[in-house]
Amino acid sequence: MKLLVVLSAFLSSICMMQAQSAPAAAESGPPSDEKAFERQYQERIKKDRLYGIYIPKNLDDALLQLDKLLSPQKQAELMMMHEDSVCRQLHQTLGKRIIDNWGFYNGSRLSHYLRSAGVTYPDDMGDFIIMAYHRKLNGKPVVLKELVTHFREKRRLEFEARKRKGKVIKEEKKNKE
Repeated sequence: MKLLVVLSAFLSSICMMQAQSAPAAAESGPPSDEKAFERQYQERIKKDRLYGIYIPKNLDDALLQLDKLLSPQKQAELMMMHEDSVCRQLHQTLGKRIIDNWGFYNGSRLSHYLRSAGVTYPDDMGDFIIMAYHRKLNGKPVVLKELVTHFREKRRLEFEARKRKGKVIKEEKKNKE
């Protein structure tokens, strides 16, 4: 009888966990087509939490969240880095955490805000937040338009460099008729 009560309690707790995780499972399922992706994206950008994690609404909110999430020691370490290398040094650690937790790949209200501002690649979004936070910690102005221009230009130069390195596979000339 005791075993039956324990087994019943165990099964009840599993059912409750599944019921609680059902919205997350539905939310995380891959979309079957472009229309489903767009529908899922439109739902995600309206939410202030994804998978239980608070999603900042804009850059100022993101910087406030980093103040809360990072210890004073980590903030001091970040502040001591050079602006030219801070993104490169932190991209694989803090940057990936920001990208994954704040939903930059599948869409979130923060990624939508950054896309609307002109930063379109998830990796650039993470670096954008890191650079803005570095500037804030060092008492430098955080000017949205200036940062957006920096990341767009960086992306353009990388594209041009790849294009110059590429080789033509086949070239065709059309006759004028």
